[in-house]
Amino acid sequence: MKTRITILCENTAIPARGILGEHGFAALIETTAGRYLFDTGQGNTLLHNAAALGLDLARLDKIMLSHGHFDHTGGLAQVLGRTGPIDVHAHPDIFLKRFALIKARRTNTLKPIHNPASAAKLKRLGARLVFNTAFTQIDRNLYLTGEVPRSSVFEKPDSRLVIKKAGKIVPDPLKDDQSAILKTKKGLVVIFGCAHAGMINTLQHIRRYLLDEKMYMILGGTHLGFSSDAQVAASIDCLRNFAFEKIGVSHCTGAKASLQLMRAFREKFFIANAGSVIEI
Repeated sequence: MKTRITILCENTAIPARGILGEHGFAALIETTAGRYLFDTGQGNTLLHNAAALGLDLARLDKIMLSHGHFDHTGGLAQVLGRTGPIDVHAHPDIFLKRFALIKARRTNTLKPIHNPASAAKLKRLGARLVFNTAFTQIDRNLYLTGEVPRSSVFEKPDSRLVIKKAGKIVPDPLKDDQSAILKTKKGLVVIFGCAHAGMINTLQHIRRYLLDEKMYMILGGTHLGFSSDAQVAASIDCLRNFAFEKIGVSHCTGAKASLQLMRAFREKFFIANAGSVIEI
């Protein structure tokens, strides 16, 4: 069996099969070892798109969450309704209350963007919560990064993302941001949910643990859509050091940054939108 990654939730959709788009991300990973869901989107399109593609989400082996935002965790309750009891791998901070700070001329508004379901509710639905903070092997040839050190000088956090702490509004450290890594015969496939920790920080972190492994593909949300032109340019320069063969961007990459990546990496570049099937 080939390794197969199917994008089930993404902002845009392939123009066929009745696939729908939504702001969010989810990917089904199928290997000889098992079937794994990485993120669950908002919950508006996950089950619909899986059905349109003929995919049975009742037959999952494990679920992984990249971080605790609603557009990555919102469909989890629905999936649990199909799977029944199942391991859900995530960082313990996925249940933090989180907000987007929306600034207007006279007022600032806090928009809730956190995980819509409590731990208690998810457990009632069958989630066996398995928390990790360190680099962790989830199954054969499948890993989660755990917390990613912020070491690059140019990758800046999104200033709109905040939490409440001791009665004050402070930047959200997003320690729970983590990515999935799949070891294949062609090399490593790195799947970002949003790469809030920084795309380059994440890739450097992975290299520390899987030093001798070639990097084959980078996939998913990069959060460059909210970054400065200078940060996007610096990210592209650093990406060249990883000698990957394919880069498929999704979700929070943004149109402008996607065009810059396409110009830089040409035939290696593609859009990983909802309904896309990547076989390795």
